Amino acid sequence: MKTKSLYISSLEPSAGSLVVVIGFMELLKGKLGKVAFFRPVIQNEKELDHDISFMLEKYNLDIKYEEAYGCTVREVEESIAENRYNELMENLIEQFKNLEKNYDFVLVEGLNQSFFSNTLDFDVNLDFAKNFSSPFISVLKGKEKTAKDVIGEIHIEADTIKSSGCSHFATFVNRLLPDVYEEVKELAQQDKSLMAPVYCMPEITELDTPTVAEIKNKLGCMHVLGEEKDLRRIVRQSKIAAMKLENFLDYIEEGDLIIVPGDRSDIIVGSLATVFSRNYPNISGILLTGGMLPHKSIKKLFNGFNEFSIPILSTEADTYTTALNVNKVPATISPQSIRKIALAMGVFSSNVNTKEIEERISMQSSSPLAITPIMFEYALFEKARLNKKKIVLPESTDERILRATEILLRRNVADIILIGSEENIMHKSLSLGLDISKAEIIDPLTSPLMDIFVNKFYEMRKAKGLSMEGSRDSMMMKNYFGTMMVYLGYADGMVSGAIHTTQETIRPALQIIKTKPDISIVSSLFFMCLESRVLVYGDCAVNQDPTKEELAEIAISSSDTARMFGIEPKIAMLSYSTGSSGKGEEVEKVREATSIVKQKRPDLLVEGPIQYDAAVDPEVAMAKLPDSKVAGQATIFIFPDLNTGNNTYKAVQRSSGAVAIGPVLQGLRKPVNDLSRGCLVADIVNTVAITAIQAQAEDNK
Repeated sequence: MKTKSLYISSLEPSAGSLVVVIGFMELLKGKLGKVAFFRPVIQNEKELDHDISFMLEKYNLDIKYEEAYGCTVREVEESIAENRYNELMENLIEQFKNLEKNYDFVLVEGLNQSFFSNTLDFDVNLDFAKNFSSPFISVLKGKEKTAKDVIGEIHIEADTIKSSGCSHFATFVNRLLPDVYEEVKELAQQDKSLMAPVYCMPEITELDTPTVAEIKNKLGCMHVLGEEKDLRRIVRQSKIAAMKLENFLDYIEEGDLIIVPGDRSDIIVGSLATVFSRNYPNISGILLTGGMLPHKSIKKLFNGFNEFSIPILSTEADTYTTALNVNKVPATISPQSIRKIALAMGVFSSNVNTKEIEERISMQSSSPLAITPIMFEYALFEKARLNKKKIVLPESTDERILRATEILLRRNVADIILIGSEENIMHKSLSLGLDISKAEIIDPLTSPLMDIFVNKFYEMRKAKGLSMEGSRDSMMMKNYFGTMMVYLGYADGMVSGAIHTTQETIRPALQIIKTKPDISIVSSLFFMCLESRVLVYGDCAVNQDPTKEELAEIAISSSDTARMFGIEPKIAMLSYSTGSSGKGEEVEKVREATSIVKQKRPDLLVEGPIQYDAAVDPEVAMAKLPDSKVAGQATIFIFPDLNTGNNTYKAVQRSSGAVAIGPVLQGLRKPVNDLSRGCLVADIVNTVAITAIQAQAEDNK
């Protein structure tokens, strides 16, 4: 099957079509450059269509909102009533074909049949898909149905699609309850009469549960206290606080939204106190009613907390009305729903054979000429998932680490080990509204590994004067403990640096893991994700003024790392002069380093000394080095010193909007990577994925 479009639709509401659409869009954007999203029919033009708005914002699609839909439900029904349906169809086909002509792929989502009047006796989505020549993907709702019922629906849907003349791409059965999930999956696999593949996905309660942000937006609440990120908390249920505090505390459950009049200071303070107490469940937020805000003394109390992670909202409505309105808020997924999106992607990737899908739509397996940041990050996650590795994160007290851990676990990127007190880590994660229950937690103070590690480190360093007591002191430090876990194979890699310095991350690695046999120094690189390509910059983070020999090693290490991530090495050894035009100590260092690379690795394409413009711009390269195989098309840029490299990568990052992923450490026998202390959650997630891929490469060797 070779196609440039797919049509996804469900017959009934709340089937979870958006989760399937997100899964496909993630896959498409990870492989192709220009992808369009199209809805032939939307409910009305008075309000923005949620799914269109989501796709345009989340995936930064290069398409205007008006181009992403065809008509409204009313227009479809009127065209049928007035015998103008063919005219409407021709307009839709023309709009769709224009998108297909101008984009690499068009992902189409239909509007489920419940939005149309009961008099409509045919599925317009099948008719649209047939006229678009788009293979059809049906999404069935499995919730509260028996396995027999679901299999029956799969057959009815398959027969309907076939009789309509559509090409049936796949059937997704979403929201299956645990007791029927495996049964449906097994029956579908055994049923040889089904021509299209069937993918089963389980019911995930959190995806059908509103967040504090959704309640805030739907009810038009004021955000009184707390940070924006805290609005991502899931509201499992709401509780009206109408009794005394001492009695009300017994009714609090995990994930409660406490609804209380704004003048009940006792309930407000008491509810917040449960978050800091290990004897009570963690609430998700407090919603103040009656338009009353906490007394200024209460606000002063809250402002004095170092960590205030519970959102407090306010509404003008009374308590009873507010409770009714809260219960009516539907669960949605917005571009800001980072946790829900990660969970949805994890569910999709765990239950869907993406390789099979790629083959069925004939995606090019070779790397496209243009590689966007989204494509590069998708490739990271995809590759990391193929052979999941165990990555240790020693900085478990940092909120960013815990948030990244939840995303990594939900997206099945890697298995995570956190170092520290299990009680403290779990308390903090729950107080932040996070679910990291699948992470392994090891406390060095109580772990039987401590004595093993102390003895091993003592044996390794006693010749350098280390005492047994000094060895134990070192292993009490989380970075040393985590590094020893990697060295002895209890973990495959480590990521640190969110609260530690680069030296505090690298020093244990140099003392325990050590460098590779043919490498004398640890160096670093950044993946610079520009708008349409990914470049490698090294070394911009570790070595201040490398010698010619070290510069050559940095180039060789960078080429091996680049190849590991699918980037063909073409090395530019940068200087302020190109070819033989310049002289000076710094130019000579680069020239000699280039010669060393050629001697050690004749298989590599390397040019130096070369200026940045000649390395990256084909026109400049043609003028300065017309016969070079690297000039104008370099993928790896080796800077002569840290001052030049660090300033350049930051200048490019800030001025061009490039995504800088790194620093990625290289040269060690086993992967350990350093974070910036100003890193974002996304930086941690990407670095863990990179570390996992490095660990895979070590296995392959």
